[in-house]
Parts: sequence; C-alpha cells; structure tokens
Amino acid sequence: MNPGSGGEQSGTVVRFPGRAPDQIGFAREELQKILDLYGRMVAAGEWRDYAMDFTKDCATFAAFRRTAERPQARIEKRPALRNRQGMWTLFGEHGQVLKRGHELSGVLAPMERRLVKAID
Repeated sequence: MNPGSGGEQSGTVVRFPGRAPDQIGFAREELQKILDLYGRMVAAGEWRDYAMDFTKDCATFAAFRRTAERPQARIEKRPALRNRQGMWTLFGEHGQVLKRGHELSGVLAPMERRLVKAID
C-alpha cells in the first residue's frame, strides 16, 4: 500500500529483489503461434504428439511424428541468449540447429515452408 492512499492497493506487481525465476515458460502469444503451427502439421498428417518441458534455463516444445521416438522438431526459448544470437532456436530431428533468431515467427518459417510442401 502506498502511504496516504487510504488503504487502496496500486495495480502494480513488484518482484522480490534478487530472486531468479524458478522456470522459464512461454507467453500466451508465443504458445499460440507454436500450437497454431502444430495444429496445421497435425492436419497435414506430419505430427501426432507433442511435449513441453520448462526448466530453469529454457522452455522447450517438441513435436513428434510418432509417440516415443525422437522429436521431429524442437523449439527452444532461452532468454539468456536474448542479447547474443536470439533466444529462439529450432532444432531438427537429429539435434542440428535449423534456425536461430530474435523473433519466433522467423524461427518457425522453415517449418511453415515444410507445411506448404506437405500439402502440395
């Protein structure tokens, strides 16, 4: 409460000083873009399952062609790399880096192109 505010609370949220977040997650808009792509890939018959993992360092979305195999694509958000090579990374099926960047849309572009090929 602010002094002299008459008991009213301000609408701001204040973080505790010196405390790092326990885990990294996706914002609603980010997850919406990822799930939109996932839904279109499922409709095209490319993907059937997905998994998400949230750790202290990164948030990961993995898409699978079949359950219990290596993911066909993995999208990773690492905020620690925000000022270097971009916090978004797209990994291929064998762990190779397909695309890195600062914007999620640009990183998802290779999968979007693949989707266009799958429909044709």
